[in-house]
Amino acid sequence: MSRNAKINSLLLLLVAALAVIPLVFGLGDHKEEPFAGADGEAETAITELHPDYEPWFSPLYEPPSGEIESALFALQAALGAGVLAYYFGLRRGRRQGEARTRELIAADAGAGAAGTGTGTAGTGTGTEGTGADAASTGAEGTGADAGTGAAGPGAGVRTGPGDGRD
Repeated sequence: MSRNAKINSLLLLLVAALAVIPLVFGLGDHKEEPFAGADGEAETAITELHPDYEPWFSPLYEPPSGEIESALFALQAALGAGVLAYYFGLRRGRRQGEARTRELIAADAGAGAAGTGTGTAGTGTGTEGTGADAASTGAEGTGADAGTGAAGPGAGVRTGPGDGRD
């Protein structure tokens, strides 16, 4: 089992324990609503300490029941988790794309810098290329073609537009 799989398993076990432990030990049994939100608990504590306290604001929407309130809260949590998952997935995808691009450029630079390729009209790559510039693309060959022109086995691996005369 890989290290990431072990960590994920441990985290999953921890989440399950956090869900089961309050039920097993009967935490909240002495309350009318044992698993009410923290807002209700705070309101109860404030009214016990300061009975004349008046809230500054009232809710914009008061759900008709606790179940609907819980459902709306779960929907809000799911939407937030979806937004976060999208953001982190997008970042990871961009990072992987950049890494692939760097690998291709590094591989192309190493092959084109050797200057061993042949083009149609020059000693390097491309129509009038030099063989030392991996990013330049000639009409029929590139420095990225691992040293071959259009007729060679590496033809078609072109890195970008250009005329080979950088």
